[in-house]
Amino acid sequence: MRQELMSLPKTLAEDVARNLVMVARLIDEDPEQAYAYSRIALRLASRVAAVREAAGFAAYATQKYAEALAEFRAARRMTGSVELWPVMADCERGLGRPERALAMAGEPEVQKLDKAGQVEMRLVAAGARRDMDQLDAAIVTLQSPELASNSVQPWTARLRYAYADALLAAGREDEAREWFAKALESDKDGTTDASDRLAELDGVEFVDAFAEDAEDAEDEADDAEESVRGKDEQAAGAAEGVADEAGDTGADVDAVEDADGGDGERRGGAER
Repeated sequence: MRQELMSLPKTLAEDVARNLVMVARLIDEDPEQAYAYSRIALRLASRVAAVREAAGFAAYATQKYAEALAEFRAARRMTGSVELWPVMADCERGLGRPERALAMAGEPEVQKLDKAGQVEMRLVAAGARRDMDQLDAAIVTLQSPELASNSVQPWTARLRYAYADALLAAGREDEAREWFAKALESDKDGTTDASDRLAELDGVEFVDAFAEDAEDAEDEADDAEESVRGKDEQAAGAAEGVADEAGDTGADVDAVEDADGGDGERRGGAER
């Protein structure tokens, strides 16, 4: 990529590089933001293959499959590489065209892929079979020397996981459990949720401690609010009682004053 960017003016190359770095940094955590950065890079240097490829992956991550496929095709035209062939086929799946993905799996380009690319193509083909409700064919597609191998490669966990998932969909639960366990064993980076799938098969339920803490905090807040509300109501009631007593006292005073006044008048009349 650096060599491709060297064909650009220095300032432009730096701007493009900064945006591509942000795409790579955000594509897993915030794909929409990564996509936005990819569009900036694409606007700045649309004739650079690395930019088209990055734009394709950003669009793919946000499920904009038609756009992703167009970018991947452009990158392939520029480089002549078949490296993007599997992800291009997966875009066809995303567009609801699994038959095209299967057709691509049988093209000569697949033989030019490295081992990782061929495994990826096998995963895409199996997915296309499942899209077409050909579950048994999907299982057969995944059966390969790479699946049977005891050596752990970067693709091993995903291949075993896909096989286990297909077996489970076919109702072969015991075999599925075995392969989910194998997927977990080879998944050192946690790229799959094989542990969760195994737990589901074993009937284990996980409790979200954070969710429980949040619920407890919310309950405590509600209790505190009710307590404050109760105290406010008590204070208001007490204030109302005081006001009533004050009113009664005022009435008594008026009555006393009226009585005193009457007595005065009576006393004045007697004196007269």
